[in-house]
Amino acid sequence: MQSLKLPRTMKKRRRPIPQPPSTPPTPQTLLLKTLSASNNKPTSNSSKKPRILLNTPKWLPLDIPQSELSLSLTLPTGQTFRWKETTHLHYTGVIGSHLISLKHLQNGGVAYLLHQTPSSEEDDARSALLDFLNVGISLTEIWEVFKASDLRFAGLARYLGGARVLRQDPLECLIQFLCSSNNNIGRITKMVDYLSSLGNYLGSVGGLDFYEFPSLDRLSMISEEDLRKAGFGYRAKYIIGTVKALQSKPGGGIEWLASLREKDLHDVVAALSTLPGVGPKVAACIALFSLDQHHAIPVDTHVWQEC
Repeated sequence: MQSLKLPRTMKKRRRPIPQPPSTPPTPQTLLLKTLSASNNKPTSNSSKKPRILLNTPKWLPLDIPQSELSLSLTLPTGQTFRWKETTHLHYTGVIGSHLISLKHLQNGGVAYLLHQTPSSEEDDARSALLDFLNVGISLTEIWEVFKASDLRFAGLARYLGGARVLRQDPLECLIQFLCSSNNNIGRITKMVDYLSSLGNYLGSVGGLDFYEFPSLDRLSMISEEDLRKAGFGYRAKYIIGTVKALQSKPGGGIEWLASLREKDLHDVVAALSTLPGVGPKVAACIALFSLDQHHAIPVDTHVWQEC
């Protein structure tokens, strides 16, 4: 018997899949070509890092009363744009290479939780957190002086207890406030998030990704055109120009910024104002929030117009 030949099945012609509309590139995409060469290098068994031991994350008390630190009056108030409310009244942010969450306890005190911090670095993380929170300054003592000097403040003081000025990393603070020029908190936060994602990924909390703030070298890998495509507008040239100016400083920009903590306010503002995009108000914000210039008073141009 002859076998029956079945007719060949016809293949359907595939329609071309439409390409999605172009979107601004992410920092990771922009850096992919630059970093791919080093990332694709073969690794040998001898280069394996030792296993890092991590403790089970748990909330630990900071022994700071609410009169000295109110999280809601300190973190989301425009001093920094890198801390997020990851659950109700729980705030998460990055200090150095440490991913940290903060919350108030029932007694009003503050507790912290370290995410993915090696047990050998827990003491360093706590010290970095206390330095960031500027706990060396007593708000209670300052409040008493203010209340005695100003009757209006005395009436408002009970609503402002725990509103603390932070002590941020100078580079991180500088770049954030370059984004703040003629801007609102929502857009500033998006810009800061974009730049932050250039740094090392540290983890996700509450569905939000957190990154170590990028170094000067990493920031120098992005171009003005990249930032403009990402919506930075005229601020793009200021960020690029400031990064280049810092890299050209003798001893490096990080050391130069840190040295400003030892100078008078007038000299600090003058030095910062030499950087592209830094005017008197931005300089005062950087001085107050990162350079120990607690007598600096940032004044918006609109306030001057009303005076």
